[in-house]
Amino acid sequence: MTTIKDSVHDHIEVTGVAADLVDTPPVQRLRRIKQLGTVHLVYPSANHTRFEHSLGVYHLADRALDHVEIGGVQAERVRAAAILHDVGHSPYSHNVEGVLERRTGKRHDDVDDLLTDGRVAEVLESHGLDPANIASLVRGEGELAQLVAGELDVDRMDYLVRDAHHTGVPYGTIDTGRLVRELTFIDGDLVLDEGNVQTAESLLLARALMNPTVYSHHVARISKSMLRRATETLLDTSEISAAELRRMDDYELAVALRTHAETAEFGRRLADRDLFKRAVWAEMGDVDADVIGADHDDVRAFEADIAADAGVAPENVVLDVQGQPSMRESTTGVLVNGEVRRLDEQSTLVRALQVAQREQWRLGVYAPADSVESVGQAAERVLGLKTDGALISEVNTPGRYASLEEFE
Repeated sequence: MTTIKDSVHDHIEVTGVAADLVDTPPVQRLRRIKQLGTVHLVYPSANHTRFEHSLGVYHLADRALDHVEIGGVQAERVRAAAILHDVGHSPYSHNVEGVLERRTGKRHDDVDDLLTDGRVAEVLESHGLDPANIASLVRGEGELAQLVAGELDVDRMDYLVRDAHHTGVPYGTIDTGRLVRELTFIDGDLVLDEGNVQTAESLLLARALMNPTVYSHHVARISKSMLRRATETLLDTSEISAAELRRMDDYELAVALRTHAETAEFGRRLADRDLFKRAVWAEMGDVDADVIGADHDDVRAFEADIAADAGVAPENVVLDVQGQPSMRESTTGVLVNGEVRRLDEQSTLVRALQVAQREQWRLGVYAPADSVESVGQAAERVLGLKTDGALISEVNTPGRYASLEEFE
């Protein structure tokens, strides 16, 4: 048994297969992957890693297994999946996952190559576990996978508390102890036991508050968008393949960006926090449906048109279109009077949070500080934004889309 001191859960006791997996290269690599990608450019203390998060997920999974009374080999499979659930993450976590998925067809939970060969496979097999079976659990396949990769999983329980702790934001606080104690399986579905509507609501409320404050903070979105653009350019103009980049860590990608001629300026800006500014920050109701539904190629075409209209270089315009608002956790099952009900059907609060998500949605157009005004005006024309002239600008009088840069 190994005991590890954790900043969130205090002492974590790691035993069995998980203890042996901790020291494998794919798990140790997670020490070099920031949990929140570029969010440390907003909250300087947000330097926690996927490694410590994986230990936290293992810890909560271990506790949950006791409460749902699952033991033996089945429990060891879940523990292994918990410690391995993030080994497929690319550099900067989710920040460049979309770029790589378009080129490889693989997401971060496609980990068969890491689990079925090499040191991880040896460890799993030495404990009588099938690597392919563990890989399927990581992908969310099977009843027990719900504990690690479901609507009400220990993954989000840990990251909400951990992200709040390391950013210093007081909104991600949830009662993980009660949540894991009240989990139960009903007809193969993982649900919260009777009397826990408020417990489930607290999880969604924490997520809803963390989203605009941390995950979708405007500086985080700008830096993520710049990182994605730089990564795409690196793949297009260097000999680095998407498969190779997928297995880099944060430091390797940062060095590659700064040392490659075509991406050096983006790499420098990210390293120095010399970030683009918002030229437009528009609400959903002011953006046409064809822009909201734009795919990657459409976004690139819009960017080129905006750059041409503004008379700036194409690399100086970044269009950031969020996907349609979603709240996967709202489908969580909760026992109410002996009947399993979806949380969004039972809770008025959750329905209100879904409305709030739409109100928080923003489309961003970013550019260097000296091009903000021209790019903002061009974006309004090209995208057909209903802004009534109230564009984001460092020099504009605050209006509907007034800059919030002073609150960085």
